[in-house]
Amino acid sequence: MRRWLVLPSLALLPGSALAADISVQEALLRAKPAVALVAAEVGSRVRVRCGGSAEVTVAPPPFRETGSGWFVSPSGWMITSAHVVSPAWRPTDAVRRQQVERGVRQACGDLAPGALAAAIARAGLTLEPTLYVILSNGVRLPAKVVKYSAPLGGEAMSGYDLALVKIEAADMPTLALADSSGAQLGDKIHILGFPGVVLSHELLSASAKVEASVTTGAISGFKQDVANKPVIQTDAPAAWGNSGGPAVTSRGEVLGVLTLVSVAGSDGDVVQGFNFVIPSATVRRFLEGTPAPLAEPSRFNTAWHAGLRDYFAGQYSRAERRFAEADRLVPDLPDVRRLTAEARNPPPRPFPWAALGGALTALSLGAWGVLAWRRWWRNRFRIRPSEVLRLMETAPLKPVILDVRDGPTYAKSPVRIPESLHVPPEALDSGQASLVVDPARIVVAYCT
Repeated sequence: MRRWLVLPSLALLPGSALAADISVQEALLRAKPAVALVAAEVGSRVRVRCGGSAEVTVAPPPFRETGSGWFVSPSGWMITSAHVVSPAWRPTDAVRRQQVERGVRQACGDLAPGALAAAIARAGLTLEPTLYVILSNGVRLPAKVVKYSAPLGGEAMSGYDLALVKIEAADMPTLALADSSGAQLGDKIHILGFPGVVLSHELLSASAKVEASVTTGAISGFKQDVANKPVIQTDAPAAWGNSGGPAVTSRGEVLGVLTLVSVAGSDGDVVQGFNFVIPSATVRRFLEGTPAPLAEPSRFNTAWHAGLRDYFAGQYSRAERRFAEADRLVPDLPDVRRLTAEARNPPPRPFPWAALGGALTALSLGAWGVLAWRRWWRNRFRIRPSEVLRLMETAPLKPVILDVRDGPTYAKSPVRIPESLHVPPEALDSGQASLVVDPARIVVAYCT
């Protein structure tokens, strides 16, 4: 009865609940296209007078800060860290001094310390800050900051270290926010982003550098920052450049945003295993009152997720069609390209040894079952000698025992069954045998 009750209850579960059990690989492939490189660049024009010469204007190399971000809405709304965009949002005095010094050195060459300081003091500066986003297909798009929450430090700190950025785009890949209130110690966590060590690696191609990297760890603590705001501690490795990137669960949902890495010593070396994430609940509060639509559906997500589902189910032709739709919406994303090629030329299916073994086992059992049934059918009226003796000794009416061995066998055999009647088979066949037996008595025939 219980089995009949269980099956209908499974049928009533929503499809999303049944489809939620995806592999970590599929979850990360869902998430990666939604992560993009964020770059804040501060260009400048410096007016310099070197000694008694005329004033010249130079454009020194710009100051550049890179980080990571992810799309919260397909219409181009992105979340990143405030400290990533802060140089373009509000250039600091340190950035100004750096650009002036670069301009003076570019215009005047090597100067004595006193002359360098005098030239810097006389120089004029015009800053040209810009912010842009680079998708993993290499497309660079200008961006603007719509909401800014000052990072920790100074009187204006908020503890959020979040920024909402807008680019002009449509059908972008997006990530959904998880419920960080249910997070537990030891839960797996994956950080996606663009660590500087990868961006600056001399052995990697330019296209490889703008594809998000993934590091994995676990939740190792729940802390508060100096502004008494909650942060999640993780041992997942991270580095400069990962800031603003999403920390996702094994289902590909955003549990939080990487904000702080731990450094040690005067050199500022990153200490791995002690990094901090702003929880998704804080991100959700930060987005309240903004024009970013959290519930906006993404056509890219629809095609990409369906294609991944088909791909991992071995439905390669259907997956290829889904991937083609995703590529049409956002062309040339590395993961889409790679899986399209794999779906077009799927790996050879392994020989189904398990299925073959199961089929052979089933056939063998079936054959043995048929033989056993035929044996039982052939012997269904047989009776054991011990049972015959028991009937002869205890039954109210003794059984009639017919010895139906042929004449020559009976004559040569020393075996004689007491109180039996010898009736040769030939007599039975010819009808010469005449037997009168009480219908109430059991008749037992003995033959060789």
